[in-house]
Amino acid sequence: MVAAGDAGSASVAERLGIKPDMVVQEIGWDEDVDDDVRAAIEETIGGDLLDEDADEVIDVVLLWWRDEDGDLGDALVDARGPLDENGVIWVLTPKTGQPGHVEPSEIAEAVPQVGLAQTANISVGADWLGTRLVSPKSSKAKQR
Repeated sequence: MVAAGDAGSASVAERLGIKPDMVVQEIGWDEDVDDDVRAAIEETIGGDLLDEDADEVIDVVLLWWRDEDGDLGDALVDARGPLDENGVIWVLTPKTGQPGHVEPSEIAEAVPQVGLAQTANISVGADWLGTRLVSPKSSKAKQR
């Protein structure tokens, strides 16, 4: 367990399962995103986060999502496109009480409709929560 004073931004990337040299794509960037989280991930991967127009095979997608952003299901379908078969999508939403907060039920409803499985929820920075989504076949493969 990490003590509160030791919960440095570098641990955020670890908790998201991001390792050096991974290809990480960021979707939904806006002025309200947590720059400390972004910096910690870039430091871990040794490069920049890719934007929504990237053509590469992606290991991890960071989907910053707010209540007013539209249809989450459509966004998840788009995010899955370039994702590696064992890749992970993290839906990052504002915490309760923050502008743009997304009800957990909205995520829970969208996930199975697009063929994904929800596997974890973690705090990501002061104002954001992360919900980990994977392809059901990759979550089963990791349990063997």
